[in-house]
Amino acid sequence: MTARTALVTGANRGSGLAIATALHDAGWRVLALNRTPAALPWLRERVVDLGRPGEAAAAVDELLAELADGDGLDAVVANAVDRAFGTVATLPPAAWQRALDVNLTSVVALVQAALPRLRAGEGGRIVFMGSHAGSRYFEGGASYCATKAALKALAEVLLLEEREHGVVTTLVSPGAIANLPGDASEFKMSTESVGSTVRWLLEAPADLAVGEIELRPARLPGSLPVTGLDRLQAV
Repeated sequence: MTARTALVTGANRGSGLAIATALHDAGWRVLALNRTPAALPWLRERVVDLGRPGEAAAAVDELLAELADGDGLDAVVANAVDRAFGTVATLPPAAWQRALDVNLTSVVALVQAALPRLRAGEGGRIVFMGSHAGSRYFEGGASYCATKAALKALAEVLLLEEREHGVVTTLVSPGAIANLPGDASEFKMSTESVGSTVRWLLEAPADLAVGEIELRPARLPGSLPVTGLDRLQAV
């Protein structure tokens, strides 16, 4: 059986690396757009700053051109994210713009570049990595919450538009993830758990379209945080 191919953004660390690893371990060929190289022997990557969305389409074209004749693209995982925190009163315009570019505009550019290959295959899959922040807002999270909320809308529109072409889009909305090195909190999900969930979505039965899936840590802390980003640990 020919290896399936997935393209993952932000696959150099955290959840993105866990997603790429889970797919690789399951026999997938993994391509990546990373701002910082992961330098893994099995990962075909391009170093791209998604804050300049025009670079995304060109990098996708380059990666796909390197595939052997007959090899297609089966899945795309839009995972890369910019987290600029600051109140509405103080958030620098440049930080707001970068969040829009990385979290939204580059996703559109990525999808537009990948769709012809996804449509040409047998049941293309797209996963957008959203967040509880897209529906559970918090102080200081203007750019993060707003772009994740917009990503939810984009995922639903894409699902409606592309099913007739055999392409299914899923929004993954996780709560607190132990994304930083050394974080072993029992009140957060591991990146490995997130990676295995995304792998399942990409390998789901062909007659199944999962529009959105919500992920939460299995345990809650006894004293729940009530302000800022820590609100997401209280869901």
